[in-house]
Amino acid sequence: MRAPPARKLCTLSSYFRSHLQNNPQNHVSSFKTAIPFETQHHFDSDLNLSTLKLHGPSPSEDMPELGEATTQLSSILYTPPVKKRVGEKVDDEEKEKSIVEIPLILDFAHGDTSIKRKEVARERKQKWIFKDTGGERSDRLIKICARKLGATPTVDMFGRLGRETGLKEYNSLISLCVKQARETDDEYVATDELGKTYHLLKSMRERGLQLEEQTYHPLLQYIIDMGFVQEFQLFYDVIQAGNPSSVSRLGYYEMLLWIRVNNEEMIRDICEYITVEESRGTTSLRESYLMALCESDRKTQILDVLKNIDITKLTSAKCISNIFQSMGRLQLESDAENLLLDLRACDYDADEISNFIACYAVNIPNLPLEDIISKIESLHNILEVLPSSSSYEKLISYCCGMHKVDAALDIVDKMCEAGYMVSTHILQSILQICEETYDYILVHRIYSIISRHHHHLELNGQICRCLIHFCVRLKDFERAYKMVKELKEMNFKPTTAMYNAIMAGYFREKNFIGGLAVLKHMQHANVEPDSQTFSYLISNCETEDDINMYYEELKQFDIYPTRQIFMALINAYAACGELEKAKQVALDSRIPLKCLNEIKSVLVSALASHGQLSEALAIYEEIKKAGHNLEPKAVITLIDELRHISGELEGLLLLLKELSDLNYWVDGCFRVIQYCVEHRHLSCAVDLFTQLKDNFESDETMTEVLFDAVYSLIAGSKSSRLQFGLDLLWAIKDELGLVPSRQCLDFLLSACANSGDLNNARLIWREYEVAGFPYNVLSYVRMYQALLASGDQRSADFILKKIPRDDVEICTVISACQKTYVDKVKSVEGEKKKKNVKSVEGEKKKKNVKSVEGEKKKKNVKSVEGEKKKKNVKLVEGEMKEKNVKSVEGEKKKKKKRKGTKKKQESES
Repeated sequence: MRAPPARKLCTLSSYFRSHLQNNPQNHVSSFKTAIPFETQHHFDSDLNLSTLKLHGPSPSEDMPELGEATTQLSSILYTPPVKKRVGEKVDDEEKEKSIVEIPLILDFAHGDTSIKRKEVARERKQKWIFKDTGGERSDRLIKICARKLGATPTVDMFGRLGRETGLKEYNSLISLCVKQARETDDEYVATDELGKTYHLLKSMRERGLQLEEQTYHPLLQYIIDMGFVQEFQLFYDVIQAGNPSSVSRLGYYEMLLWIRVNNEEMIRDICEYITVEESRGTTSLRESYLMALCESDRKTQILDVLKNIDITKLTSAKCISNIFQSMGRLQLESDAENLLLDLRACDYDADEISNFIACYAVNIPNLPLEDIISKIESLHNILEVLPSSSSYEKLISYCCGMHKVDAALDIVDKMCEAGYMVSTHILQSILQICEETYDYILVHRIYSIISRHHHHLELNGQICRCLIHFCVRLKDFERAYKMVKELKEMNFKPTTAMYNAIMAGYFREKNFIGGLAVLKHMQHANVEPDSQTFSYLISNCETEDDINMYYEELKQFDIYPTRQIFMALINAYAACGELEKAKQVALDSRIPLKCLNEIKSVLVSALASHGQLSEALAIYEEIKKAGHNLEPKAVITLIDELRHISGELEGLLLLLKELSDLNYWVDGCFRVIQYCVEHRHLSCAVDLFTQLKDNFESDETMTEVLFDAVYSLIAGSKSSRLQFGLDLLWAIKDELGLVPSRQCLDFLLSACANSGDLNNARLIWREYEVAGFPYNVLSYVRMYQALLASGDQRSADFILKKIPRDDVEICTVISACQKTYVDKVKSVEGEKKKKNVKSVEGEKKKKNVKSVEGEKKKKNVKSVEGEKKKKNVKLVEGEMKEKNVKSVEGEKKKKKKRKGTKKKQESES
């Protein structure tokens, strides 16, 4: 027999006391109220609440805190009339505050409708009626009050306002306390929230409310996750006192706790208790223990227990399902088959056995879908049972989870042929996966199954709208209309949403004639348009007259302007260039306060995208001053417009901080990185990459995709961006410790080819080896291109030999590279040769000219010199002749004189 675990009462109290003694100035709760004497005495005996200062629900009339609390609650529950809503400041989140504002329908064209709606709104305010349709509003209202006042004063205030606190309200308050305890890292805050939860459970018990599992499940799950053994024992007793029949279910949470804290002794005791105890009164408790055990991976204890119990005597089908799920996870095939045979031998319900088979098979890890289906069919054949509807549904859900829509449709077909009804939930799951995976083409097969088995299928408006939407996505409008007609023949009346889907498709394709023709089809089918219809029509108006025409028609159909209508008016006026009228729409007094921020955000987008960026930023500042945030789409629009302006990096980073949704933040971050690439802001780009890495630390694929997307911007860029990309690459490697992806290196190599940068191409080529990427065909082709572009023909020929030529496209790329770069080189060389030839010929001509001129000069010189010589000779000869003549004549004269003198002398003698 299992010895019951010793339960120490007031352990949470001792924990709280030690906490308060260590921190005497710390007050666990911010509210104090008085409690009736009987309740106070009982609480103090259990949890020393006087020390905790956590008090019960009923404040006395003369307490000053009551007036303050009432004032706070009134400020939450009552919203005064608003004359001008532009720029109004709201204290809390817009979405939550709008819950307590019962929407008022102000003056409109049809007064009777408006008056009737106002009367209904007044009745709701006066009577505090919260029906099932307003459940979400009620929960959010309670959360607001609990956050402002605290859990216990909220319960009391609702009672004073004539609003009796029921099970739903308590559940909301307990869930809120547990959520706040989970989210905090401060143990004192967590202690405070647990104390509030304890009070709420006590208060429920006093009011006669039974503590069901939906109430205590979040609390016990939190305590188990945190491993709080003593606190679990305390709340165990409180819950058991409030609902004695919950003992068996509490055993499930107890076993989870011992498994969580690895208390082997308690686990062993409970396993012994499951196998030894056989009294009927303990059956439910033992099965709860077993269910919790089967959710663990304790293979030895599970097999030991299953060998010592008779599974056919278990009363809970859910417990048996858990057993088979566990055996699937632990891959206990032979044991699972033996248990199934035991169940079949004792004539256990065949449908349940079929369900157990599916529970086992779909939980086998790493088993391909085809093998899972084969195993299910095999086990059904061995046990000679037919598949049940629940086993079919489990297999369909598993296929949807694996995004195997084709296989899911095969099973739906078999299910219908077996005569089972397919629920709307199953069809909607299949359609949702098709939407997520963009498998719109499967609409034809889905509709084929519906048309053949429509008597076994439950259709609703959402399913039919999705079918039409998928046809429209395929641009098969004719099939969409035909489908509407055929569904009508299946006794499913066409809805406005179906026609709206067709209209949206036409307008998406800019087919305005087709979009307007949808209205005629709606008239023939006697289907009235709704606000969504008119929002499509107004959004696609090309003139102001068209806008006014459809707005008047909207009034004739007695359709009250909705959020979509106001947004459509803003976009339509902006598209027509009437920006002032677009601004006036945002000032319309009929806009609900909860929608005002969204509509202003649409105005910001419209102004920014139509050249009025300064006015858009001014409205953005108004929204910020009012304490609200701009809608993500509007933030993306502002980022998109600002990134085209140089020197706006700081503004872009501020806008990026406005995005809290991760998907929008990634979109905005990518656009800001684009700006950094274009304007070479390296440090900022590295910071943004760091944030991307932190956000997707567990998803390397996503990080790689984002990095590749950024480097794709650099692939076709010039040398300036190439250098930025290289600097960014080294920063990513050195500062972030990331290895660049293959595609990232491919993009950089392409950029080197485009810019003809041989040195950096060789650098990137070595990075493939450093990163551990083997060279493939594409990397060889890119390197070949880079080498050709840089003029290294020898290296290019070497790389070309390593490229296989069995792919036609690769050969085409190589030919294109050769044509682009080799022919270009040849033409350059040809030009050079021509220039060289011309220069040689020119030189020759110059030489010839010079030589001719030289010869001429020489000849001239020679002739001149000859002439000179001749002249000189003649002169000399003449002179010589003259001299000779003179000398001869002189000699003759001298001789005559001598002869005369001789004659004289002779005569004298």
